[in-house]
Amino acid sequence: MTTDANDAGERTEFDVDAWREELEAHRAEKDEFFDEHPQSPIPPEDREEFSGLPYFDPDPDYRVTATVETHDDPEPVAMETTSGPPQRYLREATLRFDVDGEECTLAMYGREDQESLFVPFRDKTTGQQSYENGRYLELHLEGDLSDGDEIPVDFNLAYTPFCAFSEAFSCPLPPEENWLDVVVRAGEKDWTSN
Repeated sequence: MTTDANDAGERTEFDVDAWREELEAHRAEKDEFFDEHPQSPIPPEDREEFSGLPYFDPDPDYRVTATVETHDDPEPVAMETTSGPPQRYLREATLRFDVDGEECTLAMYGREDQESLFVPFRDKTTGQQSYENGRYLELHLEGDLSDGDEIPVDFNLAYTPFCAFSEAFSCPLPPEENWLDVVVRAGEKDWTSN
């Protein structure tokens, strides 16, 4: 067990075994969706060869505690996409955290039509071990964020956008402010490495 901070800033126990079990179940469910669901981004002609997405091994060190800096007047951000026009988001907050002793920041973005906050990012695995255009995190938070809140951010849940699997999809590209200068060996790998 390790300690973790909750929204009130209190320290609670983090059960690594339960976390790992939940993560593996999440991955199995996603692999099943990609293999069998009609809305899978994998083209039907490629599904017969599909044997599951490639992942970095689960690593609790990449489940970090981030301090939130909220923005009273969220700025609009036009994110370039892999194809088509830019998509408009609002920069809702900034996350501050450490990875391997390095201080990092990531912006969180929102849209009126989404309940979760969107965190697209690149890191030192991008274009090598992970998808060349970056990966995504989605944070589903209960209640409003306040300055100084501490929240868990689990890079083991970082996923590859659908445009990596099919050109039928257009995906936002992580803006430069979300390019991390660290290695994040967590989450999904480039699916062509499978």
